[in-house]
Amino acid sequence: MLSSELSTINALKQPTSSAWVEQAVANLDTILLDHSQCERKAAGVALNMIFRYPSNAKMVRELTKIAREELEHFELVNQWLEKRGIPLRPLQPPPYGAGLKSQIRSQEPERFLDSLLISGLIEARSHERLGLLAVHCSEPELAKFYRSLMASEARHYGTYWVLADTYFDRELVRQRLDELAFVESELLATLHREPRIHS
Repeated sequence: MLSSELSTINALKQPTSSAWVEQAVANLDTILLDHSQCERKAAGVALNMIFRYPSNAKMVRELTKIAREELEHFELVNQWLEKRGIPLRPLQPPPYGAGLKSQIRSQEPERFLDSLLISGLIEARSHERLGLLAVHCSEPELAKFYRSLMASEARHYGTYWVLADTYFDRELVRQRLDELAFVESELLATLHREPRIHS
């Protein structure tokens, strides 16, 4: 049973299933390894947007902060891996990331908007799932670690939303976020066979 005390960012269309929670807490080492990769990828996404849109000063400033924080989290997760004797290695990604990326339109400025909103949705889902791990993980120190990361995931979602709202009409942002959030929930409707943060 999922905890009702958790706050969920209202952009998400569907809450995470209890099946994901059960799968995740039964495979914490794999979840940690995947979490490391998620933090690295999140830093890379922020940096790629800085390189693609260098003239958007506010975006550059805000995403520089996010990239720095994601790399700090990457290092913290890697410390947990080292503590548990888990070597860094690549994992086969779930369909989630590629499925969301396929929704990004190729023409500008739509590409910019979609990139911001998809990044925000991923952060929103990360906030929810790290919160679930914090509640359901049976290892107190690891649960505390997950809880410590929740606020930054929510803040990152907020940053991507504010940036979209800065560069685009609010009604357009809301409409497109609604469309992308539906796709995001559909991608998670069927539990992936391998435990992942976004599976």
